[in-house]
Amino acid sequence: MAPIIIEYLLNAPTEKVWAALTDNDQMKQWYFELPEFKPYLGFEFSFKGGNEDRVYTHLCKITEVVPAKKLAHTWRYQGHEGDSLVTFELFPEGDKTRITLTHEGLETFANSGPDFVKENFIAGWTHIIGTSLKGFVEKP
Repeated sequence: MAPIIIEYLLNAPTEKVWAALTDNDQMKQWYFELPEFKPYLGFEFSFKGGNEDRVYTHLCKITEVVPAKKLAHTWRYQGHEGDSLVTFELFPEGDKTRITLTHEGLETFANSGPDFVKENFIAGWTHIIGTSLKGFVEKP
């Protein structure tokens, strides 16, 4: 299965977008409520997410950090098969930032049920990056 790739041009400088991706106080305003987050290699974090009917515990471990350029972490679910990788990449374009999110390994969730189909991930990431993050970093 091909990875999901979501790309947006954000009307915000790279430093502001990087802070939104790595500062837990800012992440809580547009992403998920993480008990703790530190952007360093090997840091493990978890959070709950889902819909009205089902909540899943996400288990993640940071695999790559290049300050103001790239953040990658594993993405799996407690009690479910599968392990995937999420990568955020930032590219400055003048006073704006192009963000590319890649989520690969979704086929490893194939036996975990209908909530784990690729279309749900596409819809989720499109909203998270294109609405939540975009709205957060573009406000004055």
